[in-house]
Amino acid sequence: MVGVSGSLGCLSALHRAAAEARLRRAELWAVLAWQAPGGGFGGRHVADDPVPGLCRDAARERLREALDTAFGPGRPDTPLHGLTIRATPGVALVDTAQDPDDLLVVGTGARGPLRRLVRPSVARYCQAHAACPVLAVPPSPLLATYDSAHRRNLWHLPLDPRGAV
Repeated sequence: MVGVSGSLGCLSALHRAAAEARLRRAELWAVLAWQAPGGGFGGRHVADDPVPGLCRDAARERLREALDTAFGPGRPDTPLHGLTIRATPGVALVDTAQDPDDLLVVGTGARGPLRRLVRPSVARYCQAHAACPVLAVPPSPLLATYDSAHRRNLWHLPLDPRGAV
């Protein structure tokens, strides 16, 4: 099992999970959790509300895009399955990886102080609650370089500081 968020940071986890599945001669299950706007399952939505269906479809498309980005047109040489689940990411992954023989692969992502306050760590949740081993994969060092270049281009700063005259 591998957790997929659709972000660039999950690519390292996807590649590591594919390598582990190949080594173990196992199937690879890519799991993406989603939630409807407004949070939980009850309360404000009426039975004929199309929003949950639209959110589910958007989650499926995000999972397809993540797998295409990670593996391109050629899929890994192990059976690959995609699964979207309506739940928080940690709960979805822990509930899916119930067998003690499973391996749950999660990305650790960038965890600055502000992000820790706003969004809890899925990797830590999985490590605390999973019934199987959890492999936490740090983001690729190239991601930090990409983010830096993106921020620099956002502010239109030159690559070479000597060019800022």
